[in-house]
Amino acid sequence: MSGPKKTKAMVSVLALALLAGQLSFAADQTQLNWFREVKFGMFIHWGPYSVASVEASWPIMEPDPKLWGGITESEYVALPSRFNPVHFDADALVRLAQATGQRYMVFTTKHHDGFCMFNSSYTSYKITNTPYQKDIVAQLAEACRRANMPLGFYYSPPDMHHPDYRDTSKLVKDSWRGDPTRPEWPTYLNYMEMQLRELLTRYGPVAIIWFDGLDHEEKYDGYRFLKMIHELSPNTLVNNRIGLPADYETPEQFVPQTIPVKAGAPKPAQGEVPRPEDFRPWETCMTINNTWAYNNRDRQFKSAQVLIRTLISVASKGGNFLLNVGPAPDGTIQPEFQERLRAVGEWMKVNGDSIYGTTYGPWQKLAFGKSTAKEKTIYLHVFDWPAFGELKIEGAQEKVKSATLLAGKQHLQFRQSGDQLTIEVPKAAPDANASVIAVETK
Repeated sequence: MSGPKKTKAMVSVLALALLAGQLSFAADQTQLNWFREVKFGMFIHWGPYSVASVEASWPIMEPDPKLWGGITESEYVALPSRFNPVHFDADALVRLAQATGQRYMVFTTKHHDGFCMFNSSYTSYKITNTPYQKDIVAQLAEACRRANMPLGFYYSPPDMHHPDYRDTSKLVKDSWRGDPTRPEWPTYLNYMEMQLRELLTRYGPVAIIWFDGLDHEEKYDGYRFLKMIHELSPNTLVNNRIGLPADYETPEQFVPQTIPVKAGAPKPAQGEVPRPEDFRPWETCMTINNTWAYNNRDRQFKSAQVLIRTLISVASKGGNFLLNVGPAPDGTIQPEFQERLRAVGEWMKVNGDSIYGTTYGPWQKLAFGKSTAKEKTIYLHVFDWPAFGELKIEGAQEKVKSATLLAGKQHLQFRQSGDQLTIEVPKAAPDANASVIAVETK
């Protein structure tokens, strides 16, 4: 058996062992509890591709002017020579996340194109070799440390720039999946490890390593990297995109219909809740418009109401919401993003208790909205305010002690008969985006 094939076989055995529970590199439960409590984070996709106003990496991986923006591979590779984000202010970015109500951040240190936004010692294709010259990741890490904002790092295992990942004599579109049978492949995995060690040791505490392995993730030997990360930085969480389950799921651009559960656990039907011990931590990542990177042609912005209700929908199933921004080439955040983020933040100032530290609510079949729960409190998030002053909840088996609008702390009258709960509410909704009622149970 040749070297690469033997390596792949070993990886498969180790992966199966992890899935079967014979090996474990899961994060400490305290860190998982932190992750489940913070609920809302900022994702940041940024690199030289912002100069051309095109999506990150995909214009050279799957060229399609209608989908990604028209740019040749040679033009794309040359973009760092024009990248000079002189108005980047790491502290301002952290303050924006805080004003939005976001409690952690995840930054793209290297996307699939291979360009590094940190001063890696192992490549020349990096931010410090642009006209800007300064280490973006270092600045953001310092700003996050000053503000006590947990910071995670997105790191792409695919690397279109590295000759050991793919045959760089070919166009990216013909070789972007990489080839683990090439003799250079083990050298590429060593490159990955060296860069991950840089990120984990040079930039302070790392809350999350967010891999994005695309297809056939088993080729990256996820066991090796999971082991290394948890030995070097035990409190760092790892997502599920390097061929192993790791710590949490990452649905992209959608909210799951059913609450995610661990492998082998009974899957709850839509509208049902799993046993607490079966729950699988998860996080939906989503864009504000239709692209991850800055694109001045993409004007399809989600409204603040859509973003608020998506956050609620995610929390109602026990998940986290990682909302993306793509900074402009000069390092600023475009006004349309800021406007929406700050509107979400204003809603969170009033209603944050119904999101932070909650889990999925017991009432999952509400016609008017969603529910979350925290200890003995069930939070009703009302999207469709009743026209006749009464909110009816079927299947409310919990005995209710009180009901209070979070906006204004107004106490509401209620009556309960069997498993039907009726709450008397004002005729007008306190909040057009989502009004929240805290229901205290006995």
